[in-house]
Amino acid sequence: MMLIFIPTYNEKENARDLYKEIKALGIKADILFMDDNSPDGTGGILDTIAHNDSSVKVIHRPGKLGIGSAHSQGIRYAYDHGYKKLLTMDCDFTHMPADIPRMLEASQGWDVVIGSRYLRDNSLPGWNPLRRFLTYFAHFLTRVCLGNHFDASGAFRVYDLQKIPMGVFQLVESKSYSFFFESIFILTKNHFTINEIPIVLPSRTYGHSKMNCFEAFKSARYLLRLTLENSLNPGKFRMGCGQGRGRQ
Repeated sequence: MMLIFIPTYNEKENARDLYKEIKALGIKADILFMDDNSPDGTGGILDTIAHNDSSVKVIHRPGKLGIGSAHSQGIRYAYDHGYKKLLTMDCDFTHMPADIPRMLEASQGWDVVIGSRYLRDNSLPGWNPLRRFLTYFAHFLTRVCLGNHFDASGAFRVYDLQKIPMGVFQLVESKSYSFFFESIFILTKNHFTINEIPIVLPSRTYGHSKMNCFEAFKSARYLLRLTLENSLNPGKFRMGCGQGRGRQ
């Protein structure tokens, strides 16, 4: 069984439509929404959806605790409830439900699949110059500092939980946007296989991007810390003996 995980914060205009488009795909999967106490009433909308569809679950958190911590909690939920695959995506329609079948097809034989913004020209239609710059600069930094050529800052992913032990994700410390490049870095350090497919990310349908200059600065600072720690103690990012595939 597969779980689709979608964290939310102020997504009242998008949540119901995203749910409908996912269900229209006819994919056999449960959906987990995790709302960080959205002041716009997103949580109530999700509760109504879950009340009418037993395949939908909602977790309410007491406040805005960080996108990375939401993904960590969603991953733990998937393991705890015995799901074999986990697909993660945003709620703002920058990740298109129509791409989900391609993501699942591309996951066959791979441990992780990433929807990449960097494999196709004109993949960021409608993005403002600042957000476009921050995205490409982040990709440049993860390549230079971590030697990682993947789209490491994107959240549109499929994980094969039968192949990846929970211990890998327990090595990830970031609670914010840094979670995404840190988790890919740790997955590659432990020799899990990663596939990418090209996707187009339009600008948000409604609302505003949660990424800003302050969050970008925090992520850059965390990236430098990660790079330094890897140079001083690379074993820190590898699973210990007996934890599965990452054994060195």
